[in-house]
Amino acid sequence: MLRMEGKIMEPVNTLLDLSDARILITGATGNIGSAIARRVSQAGARVALHYRTNAARATQLQEELGSQSMTVQGDLSNAAGVSHIFQALDDASFTVNALVNNAADQSVAALEHMSYEQWRQVLATNLDSIFLISQAALPGMVDGGSIVNISSIEALDPAPGHSHYATSKAGMNMLTRALALESGGAGVRVNSISPGLIRREGIENDWPEGVARWQERAPLTRMGEAADVADAALFLLSDAARWISGANLVVDGGMSAQSKW
Repeated sequence: MLRMEGKIMEPVNTLLDLSDARILITGATGNIGSAIARRVSQAGARVALHYRTNAARATQLQEELGSQSMTVQGDLSNAAGVSHIFQALDDASFTVNALVNNAADQSVAALEHMSYEQWRQVLATNLDSIFLISQAALPGMVDGGSIVNISSIEALDPAPGHSHYATSKAGMNMLTRALALESGGAGVRVNSISPGLIRREGIENDWPEGVARWQERAPLTRMGEAADVADAALFLLSDAARWISGANLVVDGGMSAQSKW
């Protein structure tokens, strides 16, 4: 068995074991959320699958994952909704010690014509929710835990029509660092993942020119898969990332290495 600075290194075959984890995944019915749920469940975690409106999809995913999972409904954009979620978790004796903040609103609107209501809806869903639900979860992580926030490469490079979305994700990245700073004393690690373009059903038909541009410019020549993000989340939640906190892991097939000149 290997040692590092006098400490025995954990065997490789146990590094990704999440059997002690009780993970709340927000937006679990979506493409990325469901992939993360499946992956961490495979690693032994108990999973709480959050949804806002798609009860049928949440139930289907819960049935797929089995008895180690449960569903929980609520609106993350306000304090009352988050309180409702944690009351349901308490009633089920599910104490969250890991959190994946994945729920998001990605509407498109030009800044010139965007209403304040559109602006606030995206900021509330994508950023206010991180503050509210992380604050609610932290008391259960007093002996250590992990938070993974699903951000976007648009936090670094905004796209037209996405000023509200890009701003919310940039704020998420800074909140990730602030949470890492303030919760590290309790052994809680906080990181974010910034995915690039992720394949979803019908995207080639809905946005053919964007897909073509991405595949032409991305060094790895393809769109990402939800599994690519799920594996990154698995890593950050696991002991393999035990000394990583306040980091933003870019998962974009090398696109951020591409010249912008």
